[in-house]
Amino acid sequence: MKEQRVVQVSTEHPSYAVCVVGTEISVDIYRSAPSGATSFDAEGTSGVKIYVASNPNAEKKPAGASRWPLSPEVEVVVSMGVPSSTLNDNKVRISYYGPIEDAPIEGAWLYLTCVNVSLDADTSRSGRVESNGTNKTEWTWGPDGQGAVLLVNCDKDCDRDCHDMDSASQYVRSSADLQDMSLMTLRVQGPTAVFDACKLVLHVSESDVDKVGVFHDSGNNSISQYRHVLGMNKQSYVVDATGRQQDTFYIEGLVFPDADFSGLVSFSVTLLEVSEQNKPDTPLFTDTVVFRVAPWIMTPNTLQPLEVFVCSIETDANPNGDFLEALRALVRKANCKLTVCPEVENRQDRWIQDEMEFGYVEAPHKIFPVVFDSPRDRGLKDFAFKRILGPDFGYVTRVSSKGQVSSLDSFGNLEVSPPVTVRGKGYPLGRILIGSSLPRSGNMKMTKAVTDFIYAQKVQSPVELYSDWLTVGHIDEFLSFVPAPDGKGFRLLLASPDACYKLFKKKQREGHGQAAQFAGLETVETVTIDDMLDDETLRSDNNYAQSCIDLNRQTLKQELGLTEQDIVDIPQLFQLNGSEADAFFPDMVNMIVLGKHLGIPKPFGPIIDGRCCLEENVRSLLEPLGLTCTFIDDFFSYHALLGEIHCGTNVRRKPFSFKWWNMIP
Repeated sequence: MKEQRVVQVSTEHPSYAVCVVGTEISVDIYRSAPSGATSFDAEGTSGVKIYVASNPNAEKKPAGASRWPLSPEVEVVVSMGVPSSTLNDNKVRISYYGPIEDAPIEGAWLYLTCVNVSLDADTSRSGRVESNGTNKTEWTWGPDGQGAVLLVNCDKDCDRDCHDMDSASQYVRSSADLQDMSLMTLRVQGPTAVFDACKLVLHVSESDVDKVGVFHDSGNNSISQYRHVLGMNKQSYVVDATGRQQDTFYIEGLVFPDADFSGLVSFSVTLLEVSEQNKPDTPLFTDTVVFRVAPWIMTPNTLQPLEVFVCSIETDANPNGDFLEALRALVRKANCKLTVCPEVENRQDRWIQDEMEFGYVEAPHKIFPVVFDSPRDRGLKDFAFKRILGPDFGYVTRVSSKGQVSSLDSFGNLEVSPPVTVRGKGYPLGRILIGSSLPRSGNMKMTKAVTDFIYAQKVQSPVELYSDWLTVGHIDEFLSFVPAPDGKGFRLLLASPDACYKLFKKKQREGHGQAAQFAGLETVETVTIDDMLDDETLRSDNNYAQSCIDLNRQTLKQELGLTEQDIVDIPQLFQLNGSEADAFFPDMVNMIVLGKHLGIPKPFGPIIDGRCCLEENVRSLLEPLGLTCTFIDDFFSYHALLGEIHCGTNVRRKPFSFKWWNMIP
């Protein structure tokens, strides 16, 4: 129990106090003591517990029938464990004694009314609100942690006439809207007459008032009865506690954790004694419960695919009709849904991976996907908000504070690993990977608004990689992850010029030096294995590319806890365009991963014995893992425009089964 407040008693008139179940009142018996008094005793009715300590550091003992020396160091504490039935139905008598007399020389009376006030939420994360929960004021991580969870109400459960997320409204739009909110209950027990002189105020701190919305359930079974009482510009709300024992509140998050917001929000209810003559009210008791706003969680390639997104490009000089047909066949094999963004909506912007990233939010009572819209804002800038945001499908975005973005701000430059353990520390939701630059290249980075957001989510501790050596500058140009049946449950795929040269040298030794790259592609000049191996400029370009990939390889091994057995080198060549690199032939690591089905850019490698030697090599590396390799021609529809299949597609995946609050960041 914590000490609640001090109440002074008087021998001249009775004193009155409201006591809250589970709290203590310190009774000041010294200042009211009559002249000549040297000792006292304290007795109360059956519902009152009385303790006395001879000094502040002494153990409190039950008052019993003992007399205690009267001293300013002596402390009398009273508490009650059951709410009162009527006003002032419990009392305490302090009897004062002189040095000689056995009978009291005077007495003081304290009348008590006990109430129970409890603000509660799902602090055990069980999906149910628990009455009089413990440790409500602290939020702790881990399987034994405590603390309630709050979702950002960033979907749109209303009809098509609504033009914004549910969180933008101060009204409950539908019963489905309520399901996205977290419950909080206020329970009050005791005589209602207490509230003739007291009031209950629900409040949130000034720093948090713009981060939450709270609706009060008035209980008349209609959507309109949910009154917006806290949040935005409303910091406090007086609760009418005279009508019922329990009030229900629905809470929505308005913003995600970010650089200026830890994600923790506290709600408090305070019992106030109403003062007369315009004096400040006196706080008698405060109960507080803490919520954490659920983070946005990104999903890796190893999770089950649910829906594939792609753009249709018909009128451009590089249409993708044939590519779409091949992708449809692959998606059918993977048993996924395919959503095609028509040209009227994509405005000839085919790079749907760069525009957005899929993730989700989760609380014990609800989970739904959330699309993260990048600040790149090209032709697809309205697609996520206008077409994906909807019932149980949320939306979040960040924009550059400087109003300028670079290629590094596209979300092909944002990936996430599968779950890993690094030097004994677990990352059960994986680690987000962000492409960046080296200081010597101007120190370009993904816009701070995006990286601040990603770091603030806490649960997928980011790793920065070096991607600015590429013309486009995206990490999906040199890495990918695929599921595996053994080891860590996945493999990291890295583009490898060394592996490509090793393969081509082997084919040259076998007498296939005249086999040509790009054979079968009209308007593309072929080049033989002999010519590629003799091209010193190409070799120099790829030595540089390999050094950049090796730098990232070491970072990935260190930050993801990988060994060489966890990495598969995929043959790939690059060529420099000025000081930056492009894929020399379609970049095979830039693939779409749909369970065991891989959609890989067709490399148009040298044909040997009727088969592409690059394709055969990749099959030999990946098919033993139980994966099926489908090579799709994206040469003119994507590769010629400096992108590949992954750049031109996007995948919504099933969320993790692991609950984020059970981890320790």
